[in-house]
Amino acid sequence: MIVTDTAEKIKSMEIRGAGRIARAAAEALKDHALSIQSPDIVAFRQEMDRAAAILVATRPTAVSLPNAVHMVMNGIGQGKNVEEARTGVVERAEHFIQSSQHAARKIAEFGARHIRDGDKILTHCNSEVALGCIIEAHRSGKDIEVFATEVRPRNQGHITIRTLNDAGIKTNFIVDSAVRSFINKIDLVVVGADAVTVNGAVVNKIGTSQVAHTAVEARVNVLVAAETYKFAPRTVIGELIQIEERPGNEVLPDAIAKTLPHVTVRNPAFDITPAEYIDLIVTEQGAIPPQMAYVIIREYLGWGIEEFHKDLVLNNGHEE
Repeated sequence: MIVTDTAEKIKSMEIRGAGRIARAAAEALKDHALSIQSPDIVAFRQEMDRAAAILVATRPTAVSLPNAVHMVMNGIGQGKNVEEARTGVVERAEHFIQSSQHAARKIAEFGARHIRDGDKILTHCNSEVALGCIIEAHRSGKDIEVFATEVRPRNQGHITIRTLNDAGIKTNFIVDSAVRSFINKIDLVVVGADAVTVNGAVVNKIGTSQVAHTAVEARVNVLVAAETYKFAPRTVIGELIQIEERPGNEVLPDAIAKTLPHVTVRNPAFDITPAEYIDLIVTEQGAIPPQMAYVIIREYLGWGIEEFHKDLVLNNGHEE
């Protein structure tokens, strides 16, 4: 089953990166809608809801995933029959994938404008859009140099340095704990995001907050690259983003862990960088200070306080 296969690849991090995860989920829902043979609209909706739930459950922190699934599933709409509902899902999925790819290109264009000729840039993790900004700056003729972290424990930095190398960009590969040793050589930090909250805080790969804190101490600007679908609408009503904690054997092999009965391995995959550590968030709609995150949620994701109030009433069954 395509949905199950995609879900497993997302969960195991064979498919990684918030944008890639979102597009993969949209593609899986599209393919699943096309594969359903039942002519019954109720059965179609139930089967699509089941597929959506499987995908959303794979990575609880990446807001891009539920946002993408929500946008695609809205295609079912008020379809009177299976064909109408199927067409709606397929069209929404294709639109989301194209919009996501377009967003990445626009962010690269906007982000590159904030990179100066001669800059030394620090990046953490493997963000498609963050790297897009750096590569676009290089393509435009700017002489830049990058410091890329290893990103323990899953070593996403190995993918980053391969991408930068293939683009012909001079790159230094450093362990995560060496950031402070090199920060005084850095002119700009560029990272991605898995989620952006209403107050402008950024959820990203574990270690990002430490990088940003070190940058603030050294008076180095921090730029976050994030598509608008990574903004978290429900944080408007105080809902917290769940921080995924992954298996301990990513850090310590099971064979060793069994010999240490008093040791518990903690392996959070993400951390939260406060808005005050961030100078700009670059989206496909342009660059904004983190304090303007609510504008993105309201204007581009279509959520306002009144919509959340209605949602709470519907969910609770009464108005407080």
